[in-house]
Amino acid sequence: MGTTAAGILFAASLVVALAAVHVPLGDYMYRVYASTRESRAEGLIYRIIGADPRAEQTWGAYARSVLAFSAVSILFLFGFQLLQGRLPLHLDDPAIEMTPALAWNTAVSFVTNTNWQAYAGESTQGHLVQMAGLTVQNFVSSAVGMAVAIAFVRGLARRSTGELGNFWVDLVRGVIRILLPLSVIAAVILISGGVVQNFVLHDQMVGTLAGAQQTIPGGPVASQEAIKVMGTNGGGFFNANSAHPFENPTAWTNWVAIFLLAMIAFSLPRTFGRMVESRRQGLAIVAVMAFIATLSVSLTMLFQLQHHGTVPTAVGASMEGVEQRFGVANSAVFAAATTLTSTGAVDSMHDSYTSLGGLMLLFNMQLGEVAPGGVGSGLYGMLILAIITVFVAGLMVGRTPEYLGKKITPREIKLAATYFLITPLIVLTGTAVAIAMPEQRAAMLNTGPHGLSEVLYAFTSAANNNGSAFAGIAANTTWYNTALGLAMMFGRFLPILFALALAGAFAAQAKTPASIGTLPTHRPQFVGLVVGVTLILVTLTFLPALALGPLAEGIH
Repeated sequence: MGTTAAGILFAASLVVALAAVHVPLGDYMYRVYASTRESRAEGLIYRIIGADPRAEQTWGAYARSVLAFSAVSILFLFGFQLLQGRLPLHLDDPAIEMTPALAWNTAVSFVTNTNWQAYAGESTQGHLVQMAGLTVQNFVSSAVGMAVAIAFVRGLARRSTGELGNFWVDLVRGVIRILLPLSVIAAVILISGGVVQNFVLHDQMVGTLAGAQQTIPGGPVASQEAIKVMGTNGGGFFNANSAHPFENPTAWTNWVAIFLLAMIAFSLPRTFGRMVESRRQGLAIVAVMAFIATLSVSLTMLFQLQHHGTVPTAVGASMEGVEQRFGVANSAVFAAATTLTSTGAVDSMHDSYTSLGGLMLLFNMQLGEVAPGGVGSGLYGMLILAIITVFVAGLMVGRTPEYLGKKITPREIKLAATYFLITPLIVLTGTAVAIAMPEQRAAMLNTGPHGLSEVLYAFTSAANNNGSAFAGIAANTTWYNTALGLAMMFGRFLPILFALALAGAFAAQAKTPASIGTLPTHRPQFVGLVVGVTLILVTLTFLPALALGPLAEGIH
């Protein structure tokens, strides 16, 4: 079987698997968040944190809970890393000193579901920090995104109320009933595939067939790997991330990783459809996600297989930075999937991608990672784009736009537009400042358009809470640790605030009966309109920067 055919079969099997779990997993998540019962474990957690599970919250109270929980998480993880040398299961001689700037960057990174790493995990973080610090944040940061998505959908579903649910209930249920049981199953599958799971703290020295000595690291990898991909986190136990054979040993574990990172995000539209009592609305949203994802994966694979651009100039050059056990096609699928979601894991080095292949990875993140996006964040991001689309369509026909029986007034469209614009503002401002400073330009491995792409990719990844890197930029400096940390924090919490404010505005409205002028939002025409508006808005926003970076490199 040829490389192209094998890649198509690999991608097609993922589509079939994701379609198979869409309904059962989506329905299960609907029942989790709609349930009025609580388990003993959940009740104990509520008593410990002092939360009343029966009390509903306004959007402001919900937002304050998100910010308070995240602030405490950042402070805890920041201190945890700086004190790890005095704790059990720490490394005696870490390769990179965990400075306050790096600890800040890492704490913000994992709490915001970004998982940007400016260090080598196996030689910098001890097992206790990996398990009780980073892995815990992998769970709760994912649950925060899911909770905000559910609150946003409640805003669309509820009528004449100021309440969006209870953040603490949504958070706990997301972890205990969804992420934790699924991660246990995933970890067992990964262990059976050869992913390492042990508590060996110090590297083992073994002899090779050639008579040399090789260092073999160990650690609780599979338990972190499962939630790393399922929660669209992306932070690797090892520096090589999913290119490391102890994290991702074979082609079939590579398939499992891609399936896990897209599984929840592609199923949440079904949950949305159940909550708004219109399954066709959920199908329309997942259709938009699927169309954009299919287009992106196809183009990324094409650019990598056809050797377009200036980086690959010799036969087989697209294999640079690619693991032979995966190959070009499967690695391209992984790269597209990880940038379409907010995962940030890599099984190949994106800095070695073709010019147009690298452009696709940048564009995937610049879409806002909505196809399907991060767990939770992808859903509310896509719904806000659908709201903007309805508003644009309303302007065309001269009618007051409505979505799911809610009018889109100037207040709602201002919140939606600000949500859409805040992330590009962070990306382009951060890139411009970095390029303008000689010391920060010196951190680039390459000069010219490719060097600009490295910086643009870093801020795009940070502000969109992706976490992957072009791997050509020296990011472990005080300036980059601080600047990218701010980009991650603002890129996570400002959109959440605007999304919750928009949900609160919708929840306060009464239902507007459908009329002859109401735009049907469940038909194929609307799906195409949302796709068009999404692609056009993102292209107009980022085209100048892309033209100076990967496009300029591709036509050079």
